[in-house]
Amino acid sequence: MEVIRDTPPFGTTRVTMLTEGTYPHSHGGVSVWCDQLLQGMPDIDFRILAVTSDGREPLTWKPPSHVSSLVSIPTWGPTPAGRAPRGRRLRTFLDTYETFLLALLGEGDGSGTGSDATVRRHFAEGLYGLAARARHGELTASLRTEAAVRTLCAVWNRPQVAARAARPTMHDALTATDLLEHALRPLAAAPPRDGVAHAVSGGLATLPGLLAHHLHGTPLLLTEHGVYLRERYLGYRSGGHSWPVKALLLGFFRLLAQESYARAALITPGSHYNRKWEERGGTPPDKIRTVYNGVDPAVFPPAGPEPETPTLAWAGRIDPIKDLETLIRAFASVRREIPQARLRLFGGTPHGGEAYRERCQALAQELGIADAVAFEGRVEDIRDAYAAGNVVMLSSISEGFPFTLIEAMSCGRATVSTDVGGVREAVGETGLVVPPREPEAMARAALELLRDPPRRTRMGEAARLRVIEQFTLRHTIDSFREIYGSLAAGRRSPREAVQPADPWAVPGADPRAEQWPQAPAGRAQRAGGDR
Repeated sequence: MEVIRDTPPFGTTRVTMLTEGTYPHSHGGVSVWCDQLLQGMPDIDFRILAVTSDGREPLTWKPPSHVSSLVSIPTWGPTPAGRAPRGRRLRTFLDTYETFLLALLGEGDGSGTGSDATVRRHFAEGLYGLAARARHGELTASLRTEAAVRTLCAVWNRPQVAARAARPTMHDALTATDLLEHALRPLAAAPPRDGVAHAVSGGLATLPGLLAHHLHGTPLLLTEHGVYLRERYLGYRSGGHSWPVKALLLGFFRLLAQESYARAALITPGSHYNRKWEERGGTPPDKIRTVYNGVDPAVFPPAGPEPETPTLAWAGRIDPIKDLETLIRAFASVRREIPQARLRLFGGTPHGGEAYRERCQALAQELGIADAVAFEGRVEDIRDAYAAGNVVMLSSISEGFPFTLIEAMSCGRATVSTDVGGVREAVGETGLVVPPREPEAMARAALELLRDPPRRTRMGEAARLRVIEQFTLRHTIDSFREIYGSLAAGRRSPREAVQPADPWAVPGADPRAEQWPQAPAGRAQRAGGDR
């Protein structure tokens, strides 16, 4: 899907917002944040490149009129058209692909002695080499050739590659190839040539921004709400793929994060917790500026009287990362102490999440509390969700700087939250924080507050004051307006852009030229390479 509107006036600052699975096709905190920036800066010419699932997702948000274009980049849509190269071009592709795979598996040059710097350099060489094939419409077909699959099998079975011990199968190779091919599809999108490329998460959303920087010198701004890499580790830990497949994909996401940190002109985490991950990933501290999420206290005023029935409220999307199972188990303990207590869960179920919702409903039934647990679905006014509880709960195993928390705080509600991401930074002393995945600790905290109305009132009032003093929407918008202007004004020219070392570059050639490099002499030809 592509939407193009009128050309903005000359001289207008241009920002290309890069999203993945969020704005404008999904609800959730990141989408709220994107909408806040767009609505708050009508003088900026925004463009949106949205990495989506199949490209048929309906618009959940209506972009404002100063969004001049919206392009969807489906990763699981129809197979891209294009034919695989043949002969020498295929052999050159296979050399690039081998370099890329060795980097993903932590082997650098394949000798088993590659340093981290060598691995990162080979990842960059491989990534931008594959991107050239994507721009020529050949990448998908190339990755699906028999020769490419056999290259992966050969790399996996090298003596120094750890995954060899798991005896990868041809099925593993086909699965990994399929997952990797879909993940690389954003490389085929036309990257922004000017302005600022703003990736609002790590991961696949950064791919067009990295290409924009590589080809055109466009400055890349990266904002991480949650830690994308950490969430991939959490997701793959419980996934059904074999170890060799997991090792390959996690290697891709790890090196993609490091490349994004290295190439970004500025990184704006939503919390100091995220900042620590980015520094650990190799980002110099002077390239990081924490900008907290904010809300408008006038839009989220005090919620008013509490419900007469003791009620715990939760708001968000029904998703495993929100760990509703721990919340339901905690509520079962609360219910044993306060039999009239209720748990109300507000939020929709994203496509593909139906099985998780059913699992949560089955758990409530199994624990004998189904009659007291209400799955309310999406609510028209989120403030009604916060007003519905005496205490607002957050049970996630991963968060950035959660909107639901600061919105509930602005509404003057006491909160119980898990100690993840920037939660402690948000709450301070105005709410109770418990370890994640510990239902008994969560239950004890909820019982403390349900049994002490004066304390709830004091904490709610202090929470609202904390939002007014530290987490306002005005501060967030002003910060990003200044950042956009600064990056746009100081943008490097394309020839000044930092380029990864290219062993195949022709002396004197323009490094931005979309040429397919010749393979270096001496590289071994692999079976099937002449097809």
